[in-house]
Amino acid sequence: MPENLLQNINSPKDLRQIPEKDLPQLARELRDFIIDIVSVKEGHLGASLGVIELTIALHYVFNTPEDLLVWDVGHQAYGHKILTGRKDNFDTNRQLGGISGFPKRDESEFDTFGVGHSSTAISAALGMAIASNLNGNFDKNHIAVVGDASIASGMAFEGLNHAGVTDANLLVILNDNAIGIDPSVGALKNYLTSVKEGKNPRQNNMIKSLNFDYSGPIDGHDIFAVIKELQRLKKTKGPKFLHIITTKGKGLEQAEKDQVKYHAPGKFDKLTGEIIVKSEENLPPKFQDVFGLTLLELAEKNEKIVGITPAMPSGSSLKFMMDAFPKRAFDVGIAEQHAVTLSAGMATQGMIVYCNIYSTFLQRAYDQVIHDVALQNLPVIFCLDRAGLVGEDGATHHGVFDLAYLRCIPNMIIYSPMNEIDLRNILYTAQLGLNHPVAIRYPRGRGEIVHWKKPFEKIEIGKAKLLKKGSRIAILSNGFIGTNVIPALAQINNPHDFAHYDFPFVKPLDETLLHEIFSNFENIITLENGTIKGGFGSSILEFASSNGYSIPIKVLGIPDAFIEHGTIEELQNYSKIDAESLKIIFESY
Repeated sequence: MPENLLQNINSPKDLRQIPEKDLPQLARELRDFIIDIVSVKEGHLGASLGVIELTIALHYVFNTPEDLLVWDVGHQAYGHKILTGRKDNFDTNRQLGGISGFPKRDESEFDTFGVGHSSTAISAALGMAIASNLNGNFDKNHIAVVGDASIASGMAFEGLNHAGVTDANLLVILNDNAIGIDPSVGALKNYLTSVKEGKNPRQNNMIKSLNFDYSGPIDGHDIFAVIKELQRLKKTKGPKFLHIITTKGKGLEQAEKDQVKYHAPGKFDKLTGEIIVKSEENLPPKFQDVFGLTLLELAEKNEKIVGITPAMPSGSSLKFMMDAFPKRAFDVGIAEQHAVTLSAGMATQGMIVYCNIYSTFLQRAYDQVIHDVALQNLPVIFCLDRAGLVGEDGATHHGVFDLAYLRCIPNMIIYSPMNEIDLRNILYTAQLGLNHPVAIRYPRGRGEIVHWKKPFEKIEIGKAKLLKKGSRIAILSNGFIGTNVIPALAQINNPHDFAHYDFPFVKPLDETLLHEIFSNFENIITLENGTIKGGFGSSILEFASSNGYSIPIKVLGIPDAFIEHGTIEELQNYSKIDAESLKIIFESY
């Protein structure tokens, strides 16, 4: 057996020097390399382990980066990164100043398109292929690798629909492992399962009906079969579709058995695969669990309550309700637009709909929020998990724009709980009957209150509250980031100068209290875990302008830039909204 092959590979050119017969050994080494590092550094695991043979085969057969390779979502691209010059710094993956956990154009010429959200690869690769034709290059290959969960999204179908009436040199590879983060759902998944089982006659093939040259399904872990088919397709012009079957987590027994848990398992023992469990005893709950458990509690008493999530039942904790009330809680797949309009449709019939979407993914359904919900003033309850900075997933996943993009929409109520009890109470209040849609935004991770299951209390819409009295400067904070103010004020010499107010409602604002604040303080500081352009601070500036107030207002939040990856603590420090940075700012007054 040859010595370690991976240590000598720094680019696909090096890869192509290896005899084909030795590639299974390289696949084993690449898997081991990923497991070694992710077990210690954390990150996405199962998705990359499942496409090792495909990754090697693609770079072995095609002339990347001249041939253009686009990975959908991109959490399966670790092998790709390692083979394309990032092996020696792969241990910095997802860390501040290190390489990104997703393909990123300014990181490598092999990353042809920046990704992070699903179902964009087919459209992007088709755009590249059409551009190549327009530039007179008819030999370049354009490959989109898309998972079975992502291809069910509307945008993927839009790309397929267009590609089928072009002569674009496009190869779509369906990586079919029957799971995204949670198991794939829907009629398309059932169709693909029947194809894999040989129960669907080839003449009924829906991909062929869209004018694609369809081949497969083939075993995605048989590297020789994959290479042989890619070599054939490389010479075939026009739109092509290769269906491969893989196992998410391939090569690590536990990751194969529990594919949901090993999507991003945290630290684990690289030899046994056992996840290193962190003690959760006496810790505050995760906000997502406060949502999930509270919704279940409410649903047990109110049969009109339904829950909807686009492919995030575990990540959002809607799974609690799905297990208890499977007919009233829906995973609609990676289909945020559909999730929002489905919610609107249900709301027209008197259902109380909790539409649970990560903040960063609601961006994908912005028109539906405006046109199908707010314009019709339907009382859909949007529960925006992962609002604000989310950490290591980086710029594609930070939920920092929601305050700004929702605040401008008429009829919308926007609420950010400062703690777990506030979240619990707004979820309760919403189902009592609001006459408008409401967006409830809460952060990733744990809160601060261990004993959070208190009796429900109704929240008065549009009301802010005084947390701490002061004489000269008023701090107005929105949501959980306000908890950083408390330790900051505890460390300064003149805490009595500062009053602290919790403004959970960005819309409607508590204007009565604002008039009182502007009439009694010399300076105002606003604080939010969102972009400073158009968010909570902007709303306070607008109020001041509209009412003729001229006292100085300092707006603190996320700067007007795309924030990279790092821990939440590091990124808060970068944005000057962590407790230590706030202390320094407060001391300057």
